[in-house]
Amino acid sequence: MADLFDVDEAADESRRALRVKELVPLIKKYQESYYNGEGEISDAEFDALWDELKTLDPENEILKKVGADSGNFKKTPHIMPMGSQEKAADPEQFLVWAERHVYPEYLVEYKLDGASLELQYEDGRLVRAVTRGDGSIGDDITENARKMSGVLPFLYDTNGNLIHFTGGVRGEVIMTHEVHRTKFSDKANCRNAANGLMKRKDGEGSEFLTLITYDALSVSGEQPFADEEEKIKWLSACGFKTVVLKICASPDEVIAYRASVMEKRKALDFDIDGLVVKERTINFSDASRARPDRQIAFKFSLEEAVSTLRKVEWSINGGTYTPVAVFDEVELNGTVVQRASLANPDTMRALGVRLGCKVVVVKRGEIIPKIERAMHDNSSMETDVSVPERCETCGTPLKDEGSRLFCPNKKCGKRVLHQLMKWVQTLDIRDLGETLVQALFASGKVRSISDLYTLTEEDLTPFFLNEQSIAAEKKSLGAQKVLLSIQNRRRIPLPVYIAGFDIEGIGETTVEKLVSAGFNTVEKLLAMTTEQAAQVYGFAETMAAIAVEGLSENAEEIRRLSQSVITVETSSGGKLEGKSFCFTGELSIKRSEAEKLVKENGGTCKSSVTKDLSYLVTNDTSSGSSKNQKAAKLGIPVIDEAAFIALLKE
Repeated sequence: MADLFDVDEAADESRRALRVKELVPLIKKYQESYYNGEGEISDAEFDALWDELKTLDPENEILKKVGADSGNFKKTPHIMPMGSQEKAADPEQFLVWAERHVYPEYLVEYKLDGASLELQYEDGRLVRAVTRGDGSIGDDITENARKMSGVLPFLYDTNGNLIHFTGGVRGEVIMTHEVHRTKFSDKANCRNAANGLMKRKDGEGSEFLTLITYDALSVSGEQPFADEEEKIKWLSACGFKTVVLKICASPDEVIAYRASVMEKRKALDFDIDGLVVKERTINFSDASRARPDRQIAFKFSLEEAVSTLRKVEWSINGGTYTPVAVFDEVELNGTVVQRASLANPDTMRALGVRLGCKVVVVKRGEIIPKIERAMHDNSSMETDVSVPERCETCGTPLKDEGSRLFCPNKKCGKRVLHQLMKWVQTLDIRDLGETLVQALFASGKVRSISDLYTLTEEDLTPFFLNEQSIAAEKKSLGAQKVLLSIQNRRRIPLPVYIAGFDIEGIGETTVEKLVSAGFNTVEKLLAMTTEQAAQVYGFAETMAAIAVEGLSENAEEIRRLSQSVITVETSSGGKLEGKSFCFTGELSIKRSEAEKLVKENGGTCKSSVTKDLSYLVTNDTSSGSSKNQKAAKLGIPVIDEAAFIALLKE
């Protein structure tokens, strides 16, 4: 196995080097377009490239550089370094940073989505305005900057006296939404428009831009402020437009504030793409680094939004009641959403949702949105969520186990009908459609799975022919097809058989895990205890309890069907008994056919690589796929298709 690891590590290193070689020119290209006014990709896409390079090659020189401006202006060094910040893309990443940076309080500022600019003053008089450039040297665009709103040619105090300040003032050049809409709607966004205008050689259009400040540094005498809050107050007293500042007592308060800003940012006059979180103390040594560590950009995500919870509906699947949040429409990843599952009563209670409260809705790459957290303002408008107490079908008091809310009445019509649907779907009885199942149930002819196997052609015919045709003794081809489909499904593999009984959370793959653990007959499964099930890989105590309870509840019919109607196919010492396989990549045969071969020979199939997997099968055994890498780490053999076929012939 050591040789295998050596080969994999060498291959991994080669792939990393190749990817780094691809990333560096890409980042350089997008940096250049960003800093020269026409960004080609979104911030999120650029951040993803940057973070990937940081993971693969954390010491790469490009990570220590910011960017470079055009050659249209004189190059001028900065007074204060203008490096990049550490970033957190979500609350989890921010909390990791906060664990290493415990402050008595956290000063939080809007992170403006514009273009950085440093104003350089000598004895209170503006002498230069320098763009961000590479973080140390930028373009001198003083004449353009003088036209911008918020750029002060002289610094005066509230009494009109000149402030004798020599040093730098840093801010962000932004374009308001109103200006963009009325004058520069041809540009992709406000930031691109601002970047382009501020660097025009003729200076045209700079008068439509605004500078908002957030930093300052004196290079002569003492600093005119003692901490970060006083710095903002000093800038404001000088007459500058300043960034919004909020002081939070804890990381959790920062997260809550971020959520509230996310909700209202669309109503702001300008774009922001996150928050900057820092300590009160001014840390000059940290600020001089290319990438300061004691502050962080807590960014917003396209996968998050804040809305107001309007109601909670209860989705009924069989006998299980699932809470679903309904909130004001929000946009996530380009799609408009208004609903998200709350999973179960325990999850809903843990979130603390109340009608009328604010909720953070996330996607995080998932298709289905979910509620990540609730926020409260102690408003009297918030009300508790009402939890159903009785089954809407049979009137039985619902059972609230926290992890699920359900009707305990096994004979509840909704539960029985759902089980019938699940059986037909799991066994793939194709000619027995949903509408026919519902009609058979409503007529009383089918009230259990067993009833399906007692149906006759005479029972089915009225559902296909009218009374006149029946009176004429016409035969129904539809009835004959349905009957044949049902009768053809009398030999069923054990995992499929158990999965068909609609036990919550117990599907075919789950039963395969139990079978692999030795519960490979109907009687062994029915005799299984909760403690035994909890020991099976992939099971937790709650899931084990639900499985055992569901098997016990259906035991009578499980036995009756398997003893007199259904032939349950169990493992009988096949060549692959006790072995599990996961297939990935292209094979010469269909993956479904390969999985069928495994099951026919007593083995089981998995959709992912887990520690109890026997083999990963792929025709590209040396690829750098995530499955190959995980298999190598877990010491799981990676074999090709030929080796897999050889196992079948042994």
